[in-house]
Amino acid sequence: MSIEQQVAEHYGRRDLASDILGALERAGKDIDRLRPDDLAPIDEFHIRGREATDELGRALGLEAALTVLDVGSGLGGPSRRLADVHGCRIVGIDLTDEYCRTATVLADRVGLGGVVEYRQGSALDMPFAAASFDRVYTQHVAMNIADKPRLYAEIARVLKPGGLFGLYDLLQGPGGTVHFPVPWARDPATSFLATPDELRGLLADSGLEVVGWRDTSADGRAWFQSLRDRLASEGPPPIGFHLLLGPDFRDMARNQVRNLEEQRILPTEVVCRRV
Repeated sequence: MSIEQQVAEHYGRRDLASDILGALERAGKDIDRLRPDDLAPIDEFHIRGREATDELGRALGLEAALTVLDVGSGLGGPSRRLADVHGCRIVGIDLTDEYCRTATVLADRVGLGGVVEYRQGSALDMPFAAASFDRVYTQHVAMNIADKPRLYAEIARVLKPGGLFGLYDLLQGPGGTVHFPVPWARDPATSFLATPDELRGLLADSGLEVVGWRDTSADGRAWFQSLRDRLASEGPPPIGFHLLLGPDFRDMARNQVRNLEEQRILPTEVVCRRV
């Protein structure tokens, strides 16, 4: 299989929307009257969850008049959150067809079907005309993409001159190679972390000028500690990422924390301007 096929297989599960809606119903939610907050436990598949999404939205200066692209939109949580808060129209593209179908179902359920749209496709060959978007963002996506020069060149192509690109991704830290499995990969075959210096070079080569850079590792460690405390007092939630990744998720989560604490991964927020 190609790398993209392996990545899609890692994330793909059949009838995911039914699993999520069923879990919500068992948790006492009225699935015919869902609110965006009801989906929060499964909506933000990245370190620091909704907090990180909100920060990225503010950093990009999102507002209703802007056209926005979410590259690697997953289940659509960040796009639904940002569209709901800022009133902007967002298009999401994701490699996994089941994620796009599920994202569409969930958007309709929370009344956002008219402002968010999801399309299956590759971030390396996006079906959009040049200079189509005022803003583009990715969250915890590039770790699965080997051809990063092509990824950032595609992002720059679809972004309007002067437009902003925001990324919140995991970079390779100084602590050594990653412990597997992790939420984005079960083994090194589909994991491709760039170092901070490599990322700076890739962005510059693509015509993307860095205007903001923040290592959020300390915030990430504090977030995980808060999560551990909450689980100890309240127990596991009825809906969570185990629905996406199955029984391996416990080991993945444990390694994610270890990798962060040992500086093997660096969660980093970067904002760039299209030159």
